[in-house]
Amino acid sequence: MLARQRQELILDAVRTTGGARVSELVDTLGVSDMTVRRDIEALARRGLVTRVHGGATAAGSSVEEPGFAAKSERNTAAKHAIAAAAATLVEPGGSVALSAGTTTHAVAAALLGVPRLTVVTNSLRVAEVLWQAEGTTVVLTGGERTPSDALVGPVAEAALEGLHVDWLLMGVHGMDAEAGFTTPNLAEAATNRALMASARRVAVVADNSKWGVVGLSTIAALNDVDVLVSDDGLEPDARRALGESCGRLVLAP
Repeated sequence: MLARQRQELILDAVRTTGGARVSELVDTLGVSDMTVRRDIEALARRGLVTRVHGGATAAGSSVEEPGFAAKSERNTAAKHAIAAAAATLVEPGGSVALSAGTTTHAVAAALLGVPRLTVVTNSLRVAEVLWQAEGTTVVLTGGERTPSDALVGPVAEAALEGLHVDWLLMGVHGMDAEAGFTTPNLAEAATNRALMASARRVAVVADNSKWGVVGLSTIAALNDVDVLVSDDGLEPDARRALGESCGRLVLAP
C-alpha cells in the first residue's frame, strides 16, 4: 500500500470518530508503529490532523466547538460504557449535577434506573432525558445556549450559587497532563467551575480520544477531581498521568 493510500485511510478514521490511536492503525493497516507515526506526522504537517499522545485527532483550533449532533456520533460505544460505570457512583435518593455534553447525555440515560434522584443540570438534552424518570426531580439552570447545548453565563452561575449536591458528573472537551480539563468555550468553563463549587465530589467522564486535546480555557487541573471515568482504550501514558493526578481512575471495559 502506498503512503498516500495509508494516509487517506488514517484521515478517514480520524474524521469518522474524531480521533485514532496508533495501536489501532497498526492493526488495521498491517504496518509498523513507526510507519503509522510518520504518516500521522505527514498529515499533521498538511494541517489535516492534530498529533496527540498515542495517535491523532481531527484538526481544529483551541476555540473550535463542534455541535451536539456532530459529537454524538463519536465513540458511542465508549461513551455508553463510561456512562454505565459513572452511574454506579450515584446512590438512590441522592443529588447529582450533570454538565452538558454527549457523554453526560449518555450518563443521564444510565441514571434512569436510579430512583428518587434530584438532578441539577445546565444541559437541555440531559433534562429532556431525566424528565422521563418517575420520582426524579430535575432542576435546569437558565443561561445562554452554546453550540454544545450547554446553558452558560451569569444566569446559570447565579442559579448554582448556594446549591450543594453529592456528585458532579462533568464532561470535558479535552484533558492534558499540563492543561488539565479544558473546553473551547470561555463561558462554559466558568459555568463548569460553578458546577464544581456546588459539589461535594467531582467525577469527570471522558473517553480516550479526549486525551491530549487542549481547548482554549482550563476548567480544572487533573488533581482537582475525585474520580476520572474513561474507557479501557486509554493509552498507557495517559493512564499513568491520570492515575497519578486524579483521586481515582476508573476504566470502563
